[in-house]
Amino acid sequence: MTAFELWPASSSEDKQAIIRAVYRHVLGNPHVMESERLVSAESQFCDGSLSVRDFVRAVGKSDFYRSRYFESCAPYRFVELNFMHFLGRAPESQAELSEHIRRCVEEGYDAEIDSYIDSDEYQARFGENVVPFYNANLTQVGQSQVSYNRIFAIDRGPAQVSSAVKSAQLVSQVAGAEKGNKIKAAATNLNAGTTKRFKIKTTAAKFDAPRRVSMNEYIVSADKMTPQIQRIHRTGAKIVSITEIV
Repeated sequence: MTAFELWPASSSEDKQAIIRAVYRHVLGNPHVMESERLVSAESQFCDGSLSVRDFVRAVGKSDFYRSRYFESCAPYRFVELNFMHFLGRAPESQAELSEHIRRCVEEGYDAEIDSYIDSDEYQARFGENVVPFYNANLTQVGQSQVSYNRIFAIDRGPAQVSSAVKSAQLVSQVAGAEKGNKIKAAATNLNAGTTKRFKIKTTAAKFDAPRRVSMNEYIVSADKMTPQIQRIHRTGAKIVSITEIV
């Protein structure tokens, strides 16, 4: 896989190739219309005011990204795509997924995007001037076979468009992280079969304290998860885990 990197001697053509690579990878291989391009951020990148990492951040916080992934996808799908788009890998555990779900609910959309780009992992892998790329399908020291297989559930090659799939692809696999993962095609028919349901475990809400309830559980369908999480947050409760009911 070609890695795109900005160098001090990079030409205008090189910078345009980097811009296209960021759009292709971070936005999930969509067709970007002229009216959807981040003209101001592109200009700042080309004149040296923004690094590649700064430009990646601008794209991640754009209305384009937010509308296609945060507002249109199931929460788990949004998070697993963030891992793929910003770190080039799939989430490795239920703990990782839950951490990012909670951050998004409690700290907001921008904090969720920043958490990937400001991470030590991002800095070590891509630094300031390398465009993120899918790397979990490459042999790496310390990487388990499960992690290697899992990327294929969400990265199906150069023809894939991330926004074509709205439902999570890794919920069951990550919840059973110690089990092997079969390599199979990503599901694209969102209306097939039974609607997935999830169990959300939370700490007690503020108004539950007199009843001495230490934990609450909610059963919700995938399409109702975002509003339920928002309601939980408004009560002052904290989400402990989210698992698929199988």
